[in-house]
Amino acid sequence: MTTTVMANYSVGEDCYQEIPQVLKPYSIKSVVLIGGKRALGATEDEVRAVLDKAGIEVTGSFVYGVDSTQTNIDKLVANPAVQKAQAIFGFGGGRALDTTKMVAKALDKPTFTFPTICSNCSAGTAIAVVYKDDHSVLRYGYPDSPLHIFINTRVISQAPSKYFWAGIGDGISKAPEVEHAVAEAKKRGLTDLPHTASLGYAVALSSKDAFYHYGRQGLEDVKNQKNSKAVEEIALDIVVSTGYASNLVNQPDFYYNSCHAHAFYNGTTAVPRQGEYLHGVVVSYGVLVLHAYFDEQEELERVAKFNKSLGLPTTLKELGLSQADVPKIVEVALTTNEYKNTPFDAEKFAQAILSVDQLGQKLA
Repeated sequence: MTTTVMANYSVGEDCYQEIPQVLKPYSIKSVVLIGGKRALGATEDEVRAVLDKAGIEVTGSFVYGVDSTQTNIDKLVANPAVQKAQAIFGFGGGRALDTTKMVAKALDKPTFTFPTICSNCSAGTAIAVVYKDDHSVLRYGYPDSPLHIFINTRVISQAPSKYFWAGIGDGISKAPEVEHAVAEAKKRGLTDLPHTASLGYAVALSSKDAFYHYGRQGLEDVKNQKNSKAVEEIALDIVVSTGYASNLVNQPDFYYNSCHAHAFYNGTTAVPRQGEYLHGVVVSYGVLVLHAYFDEQEELERVAKFNKSLGLPTTLKELGLSQADVPKIVEVALTTNEYKNTPFDAEKFAQAILSVDQLGQKLA
């Protein structure tokens, strides 16, 4: 028997007021707050006020660290205040929420997430990236899906715009990666796509258009700290649509969640370099690599122009990389979960990375 849990969600400026009603069916009377420093600073007082009024105890509040490392996970798992709480509230972006989910899994506690940015879909997924202390990828973890997501669009619109920007970059990967992962599985002999995977495939494809329709306006609104329909549509597309798709196509019996774009991202984590390169920003270049690999020229040019219009990278230089780094990126990409589930030709993958760089230089 298989049970698939999909997070429920509340969305809007006043969604934190729904916390007591959401917790009531689970008889939860105590929670612990874990998140990023900025995320807790933006939300903790408001959430605590709601919890205090409802008579729900907060056993503690903790900054998770700066990365979703096994070290940070273990430290929180060993914390008595975390152990005491009946449920874990996670605040922040991908790494904070991945840490929260892994802590909850280790302690067998339910998770409720409060994305304060929407840089990726981690607020609703049953997957987490665990890093080494040197910030290179260690492994994927498979926590339980959060039970509920509180998507406060006011908080998201007031957060640094770079995270919203990165979220768009990550979000545009979902449809093509799922589509190609499924297609490659069929080439290798898959005859019948299971219902869960079929549903995830459909949700993934449904997430695509909103990024291109609302992306530029949403990013502009966040830069101006303006809550808007565009912000809400992109936030829902990132947190809910791609999150649901991830949960449905990532199952014990199959994995169609990601392929070439994320293989590229994971490969780049092994290349030391100065600067900040957010996950979704790097993945957006990986989307171009995917389209180049499959010789989808029309889509490659369309996405490249979209990336360029948002300031997302179209050249290796914009990622602090050079053509000399490509062999290392490919070497590490061949060890990833993405390659294991959707194998690709190493030489062709390297050439795709280089051809995207060449295209990007022409667009510059």
